[in-house]
Amino acid sequence: MKKYLVGLIMISLVLATGCTKVEEMGEYKEGTYFGSFTDSYDGKESVATAVVYVDENGKIESVFLDTTYEHDGVLTTKKTLGDDYGMKVASPIGKEWHEQIKVLEDKIVAEQGLDWLEWKDEQQTETDSVSGVTIKINALYKAVEDALNQAK
Repeated sequence: MKKYLVGLIMISLVLATGCTKVEEMGEYKEGTYFGSFTDSYDGKESVATAVVYVDENGKIESVFLDTTYEHDGVLTTKKTLGDDYGMKVASPIGKEWHEQIKVLEDKIVAEQGLDWLEWKDEQQTETDSVSGVTIKINALYKAVEDALNQAK
């Protein structure tokens, strides 16, 4: 009986240990990475920036995107302006710039990079790959790509 009980305990331990989830390692080096890309819209220069945080498991933990540009003679960012940026009324989906960017940031984290993105045109300005994002993201894409290249 004792041998039977010890055997049952051993089998239980093996099964319980065998079912433990092992954390899969990501493809990036741990750290915080910064990327940027200078672009021009309507003759005005802007700088898209990306901050990507990669955790100790090599996984993208968070992404922060923004664009710096001149607004009414003052250098600012689109996120800083928030609802005052004024895109909601012109947006076909009724979302402000910062709301659309949050969707993009979350998608990059969920997909662990940019490989999922498909472009509608050769200039890589428009995409239908992100539901809830209708803005042009090519400069932001290049900023994220810059940051992720450093993380490899």
